Amino acid sequence: MDWLAILSGFGVGAIVGMTGVGGGSLMTPLLIGVFRLNPAVAIGTDLFFASITKTSGAIAHARHGHIDRRIVTLLLTGSLPAAVATFAMMHATGITKAWASTLTFSLGIALLLTALTLAYKQTWYNVGLKLEQWLPESRKPALTVAAGALLGVLVSLSSVGAGAIGVTLILILYPRLSTQRLVGTDIAHAVPLTLVAGIGHWTLGHIDWALLGALLIGSLPGIWIGANLTKLMPEKLTRGLLCLSLVTAGLKVIH
Repeated sequence: MDWLAILSGFGVGAIVGMTGVGGGSLMTPLLIGVFRLNPAVAIGTDLFFASITKTSGAIAHARHGHIDRRIVTLLLTGSLPAAVATFAMMHATGITKAWASTLTFSLGIALLLTALTLAYKQTWYNVGLKLEQWLPESRKPALTVAAGALLGVLVSLSSVGAGAIGVTLILILYPRLSTQRLVGTDIAHAVPLTLVAGIGHWTLGHIDWALLGALLIGSLPGIWIGANLTKLMPEKLTRGLLCLSLVTAGLKVIH
């Protein structure tokens, strides 16, 4: 099982390296379907997996100046309190079957939303340009905080959304942002959010530490190799395959 976990971490890491997204979207269904983890434990384990694997990416983007610190601050202003409030509610109400059902359903919806955002990437860019025509700059900070709050709840409940959905929300609000700064800003926001959400699930006993270690052993070289394979794989092909896997996983989780 350890070798299977290492290979799974390598495979997901390679996909993340090639596409920039898909870590939580693929890892959580994998943990549920292959490793037979309880959905809550799968989500918590994946959140720590995401926070660790994305840290190196955030550092690299920071060194190249690809992070808009103002946008990251606004997103975190909304996402971190939302995540803390979500876990406070879970602690207050107790871990019941109702919460388990909510976590599973949230995961399925998040997977489908992620597939939608990836499939229509250009459309969201056009939406952002049109929105820019009548949305004054003075309103963007509040909307950015609101977007962060939405991500905080979604990531806490499903472990999915910090990547593709986060990028899409930033793209809609800031369509003039360069691709490098868009991705760098999203990753910089995802690291503290997934860490806080992971700690929240840790307090609830939702972490499989042994499995997490094996996954990380495989994922770190996988991300490096995937990043180098990006030049060889057509973007439309990798995005299409990723969307197909997300839709399949999302429908399976919901049903």
